[in-house]
Amino acid sequence: MKNGEYAWQSPQWPNWQYDLAALAEPLAAVSRAQGLLLGRLADVSMALRDEANMAALTEDVVQTSAIEGETLNVASVRSSVARRLGVDIGALAPVDRRVEGVVDIVLDATSTMSTTPLTTERLFGWHAALFPTDYSGMSQIRVGGWRDDSTGPMQIISCTIGRATIHFEAPPANRLPAEMAHFLAWLNNTNSKEPALLRAGLGHLWFVTLHPFDDGNGRIARAIGDLLLTRADGSPQRFYSLSAQIQRERKAYYEILEHTQKGDMDVTSWLKWFLTALLKAVEQAHTTLDLVLAKAKFWQQAATIPMNERQIKVLNRLVDGFEGKLTTSKWAALAKCSSDTALRDITELLQHGVLQKANAGGRSTNYEICHFSEKV
Repeated sequence: MKNGEYAWQSPQWPNWQYDLAALAEPLAAVSRAQGLLLGRLADVSMALRDEANMAALTEDVVQTSAIEGETLNVASVRSSVARRLGVDIGALAPVDRRVEGVVDIVLDATSTMSTTPLTTERLFGWHAALFPTDYSGMSQIRVGGWRDDSTGPMQIISCTIGRATIHFEAPPANRLPAEMAHFLAWLNNTNSKEPALLRAGLGHLWFVTLHPFDDGNGRIARAIGDLLLTRADGSPQRFYSLSAQIQRERKAYYEILEHTQKGDMDVTSWLKWFLTALLKAVEQAHTTLDLVLAKAKFWQQAATIPMNERQIKVLNRLVDGFEGKLTTSKWAALAKCSSDTALRDITELLQHGVLQKANAGGRSTNYEICHFSEKV
């Protein structure tokens, strides 16, 4: 390959090369971690598995958008996921059209639909779900179709004062129909001898290198990676979020992508990074499972304490990971009640040892849950 060319310009494109021996230990490490996680999950009830699945999917939706700089409301995402999975979480948050589209894609990629072929029409449906108004921000984009490069080549550019840096340029639009047909034939090949986990890394890289849409390529590339991981796991339930781990290492993620896309067809380094991130994601899932089990323990211990619907609703928000400090005014807002009613609710729970004061001080007083203590 000539200096300055991209991988897609190589005469060997798209015949990816990698050193399988160098990837043997990372592959084994991920498999061991998955085995440990599934072993823990085998010992919990189906209801708790559903809760862990919902938590992982919620995190995946939130974080795949966060990678692109878009902040989604966690409560809205969780409600949307719960609604589709048929999991009762009490009161549901209002429908958010931005949220619904991302949830649709992630669930379509990770549900039983993961075993059906990924087609052009299905990809167009994913893209339309991401951009229901045909706009990305203030810009109108081509939705449900490949980009046409009418405004110039597809480039990834960052700008500093007085200088623009081109990090990547995608293949010309006129190549996309043939390129995507080749990609989808590879992805839907059920007789491939490639390790399933490596196919997930390759599918993610291949799609984001083609960058076939005007916008949304990163989110759809990660959904394709999730689809291939779901096929590798052989289960429609997800208990870890690779997107969350990518968000935690966002800078390194973009750096390894740029390095790989400007390199030759040897993608061993990318696959090592991918497997390392996947291992961390699976290990992080134990923390999520711990929270799910702790929540179940809390409600088991609190079963004998009389509570009204408002108290149950707000406590559910707390054990699900409430952000910020809980004050009387926040309680009133969450429970949709007056400040006096909120204070009565809180006082009752303080007396039962369910809540405790985080610090004293008049208006600044805030409260926290007694973390599943024996007092409950």
